[in-house]
Amino acid sequence: MKLLRVGPPGHERPAVLDGAGNPRDLRGLLGQGADLDGAFLASERVARVRDALLADELPLLEAAGGTPRLGAPIARPGKIVCIGLNYRDHAEETGAPLPTEPIVFMKAPNTVVGPDDQVLIPRGSVKTDWEVELAVVIGRTARYLESEEEALACVAGYAVANDVSEREFQLERGGQWDKGKSCETFNPLGPWLVTADEVPDPQDLGLRLWVNGEARQNGSTKDMVFGVAEIVRYLSRFMVLEPGDVINTGTPAGVALGMPGQPYLREGDVVELEIDGLGRQRQVVGQA
Repeated sequence: MKLLRVGPPGHERPAVLDGAGNPRDLRGLLGQGADLDGAFLASERVARVRDALLADELPLLEAAGGTPRLGAPIARPGKIVCIGLNYRDHAEETGAPLPTEPIVFMKAPNTVVGPDDQVLIPRGSVKTDWEVELAVVIGRTARYLESEEEALACVAGYAVANDVSEREFQLERGGQWDKGKSCETFNPLGPWLVTADEVPDPQDLGLRLWVNGEARQNGSTKDMVFGVAEIVRYLSRFMVLEPGDVINTGTPAGVALGMPGQPYLREGDVVELEIDGLGRQRQVVGQA
C-alpha cells in the first residue's frame, strides 16, 4: 500500500492510494482524530485498511480546489536516526574511510516536512547541502534484535527522504553532527509510505537527485556499506526503536560537499529527488 497524508500543515488527512493512483479517505475507517502515526502502524488497523482498499470500500478523498498539498506520510515521528557515510562512493568523495560500524547521529523530529514543502536555508548558512536517502519507518518495537530477519519484520515501510545538511554547522563548528542536521525543514519526507510488502528488496532501489534540472546524485541502495536489515538490528542494540520512528539510511555520491567548487544551495534553487517505486519530491529553496 501507499499511505499518505493530504492537507495543509497541521490539518493533514490520512489516505491510501488506490490502483488508479487516486487518494482514498481513511478518516471514516480509522475514526475521528486518528492519523498515520506509530500507534496506527503498530495496530491491526493497517490490515483493516488493506482489506477495505481491496474491497473498494473507501471513498475518494475530496480535495478543495487545485493540487492538494502532501504532508509527510508519518505524523509525529518519535525520533529520526541517521546513518552517516553509508555508501562507498559517498565516503570516497568526502575523503572519509569506510566505517567499520554504522555511524549514528540524530535529527530533530520537527525537521520533518512534506515532500514538496519549502526547504529553508538557515540564517548564517553558507553550506546548505542535499542528500537523497531511503527512509525506513519502524512498525513494531525493536529491542536487542538477534537476526536480520527479525529486523526486517520490524519495518513498516519505506519512503523518500532528503537529509538536508548544513556542512559548516555540521563539520566546522565543533561537537557532534546534529546541529548541522536539525535545522527547520531539513527532512522532507514522502510522498508516500510504501508498505514493506511492496518493496521486496530494499537493497535494489535506484536513488536520484537533481538541482535546477542538473543531475547530481544517481546511486543504488545495493551500494550501501550496511544494509537496511543490519542497520535496524544494529540500532536495536543501542536504543529501543518504536513504531513511527524513522531511519535515514545514508546517501550516495553527488552531494555539494564532494563536488568541485562545492555548489551549495541558494535561495530559489529547485531540488528534485526520487527513489524507485517510492515516489518523487520537489522543493524550492527559501531563506529562513
